Amino acid sequence: MKNNNAFKVFILEDDTWYGSMLQHYLSLNPEYIVKRFESPGDFFAQLHESPDVITLDFSLPDCDGAEVLRKIKQQNPDLRVIIISGQEDVATAINLLKNGAYDYIVKDEDTKDRLWNSIKNLREISDLKQEVETLKSQVGRKYDFSQFIIGKSEAIEKVFALIEKASKTNITVSITGETGSGKEMVAKAIHYNSDRHKQPFVAVNVAAIPRDLLESELFGHEKGAFTGAVTRRIGKFEEADKGTLFLDEIGELDINLQAKLLRVLQEREITKVGSNAVTPINVRIIVATHKNLIEEVKNKTFREDLYYRLIGLPIQIPPLRERANDIIILAKYFVDAFCKENKMPKKSISADAQQKLVNYSFPGNVRELKSIMELAAVMSDGDAIESEHITMNTTSNITSLLSKELTLREFEIQLIQHFLDKYDRDVLLVAKKLDVGKSTLYRMVQAGELKVK
Repeated sequence: MKNNNAFKVFILEDDTWYGSMLQHYLSLNPEYIVKRFESPGDFFAQLHESPDVITLDFSLPDCDGAEVLRKIKQQNPDLRVIIISGQEDVATAINLLKNGAYDYIVKDEDTKDRLWNSIKNLREISDLKQEVETLKSQVGRKYDFSQFIIGKSEAIEKVFALIEKASKTNITVSITGETGSGKEMVAKAIHYNSDRHKQPFVAVNVAAIPRDLLESELFGHEKGAFTGAVTRRIGKFEEADKGTLFLDEIGELDINLQAKLLRVLQEREITKVGSNAVTPINVRIIVATHKNLIEEVKNKTFREDLYYRLIGLPIQIPPLRERANDIIILAKYFVDAFCKENKMPKKSISADAQQKLVNYSFPGNVRELKSIMELAAVMSDGDAIESEHITMNTTSNITSLLSKELTLREFEIQLIQHFLDKYDRDVLLVAKKLDVGKSTLYRMVQAGELKVK
């Protein structure tokens, strides 16, 4: 039966006894296929079989070992060649190693052991390279969106279809959806299923970086460009070259930086802070936001020309409350994954617990569901998660508000604050959702009745 893990070794040695001895010794490893040749002619006639390593006698009678090495490297520069020589000549050894030999071993009583260890090291290097290539080829499947964006609802199936379309081209993609709905996961699914999947995926949360540092973060800076710039630094655009740059919360980008981003997208080149030199880039852009960018354009907080440059293929991720059929599927997935990761017995979800989940609105979306189910798995001592193990975020649960004895004004403030928390302090969006004048909300903020920070 063929050994699929076999490591092929060729021995070129004119001394029949010595060559046979090496062949026998190396063949003690059942994973090695060892072939022996006594003449360069026979050896080169079989070189098309692409051995993993070659042991070469340096003192062949009819051919110089250095010349054989040169011919081997001409045919296949990647072949590993170990020179075995009867003479301990440092200058010769150095010259051979410079010309591509992997190792130089002198014939003595330790030759067998040194050769064994040298080939063993080569085998380990070869296995590591193969493992890296396998991981690279599987990285797309790892982020297979039908496996890692869980759900069977009609709403999520539409998202799957758009991800597939986006993966086949380099079109800019704009992803919208509430906080916790999985925008970055969608971006990764697009990248790792595209022809750029072996290149970098770089994510930047625009809202998380101070405005005065964001330009340097995106485009890089030269040493001394500003106080604290003690070294030269490449930006995220260069870091993502030939790959994908994911700009999360793009709606938070400062209006002045929007103009610079627009120029980068148009010219496909960047200029570091503190430099006049331009650097060409090849980056696929995916942006995400929980904001309504059209409204931002109308309010003059987002450039219209940049909006049309970024809109590309729009993907709207539905909130979890609109994916009722997916809630239980996701809940079971998160529980199974958590139990497996923590070496816990598998746990089911009781009917009452499932009903409690379905009746909840999940303002934190998939991210909140994941946290709830992981906590439930910890709280459950048995083999099933019951209703009492499901703990909702009561600070965002309107039903808990109704049990309090408050004035109408207090109810109004807490209700508005709930929606501000739910929509990431987006005053304009909350005003629209509640049909309240935005000036009313701003006055309440100024009076300290509402918190937006």
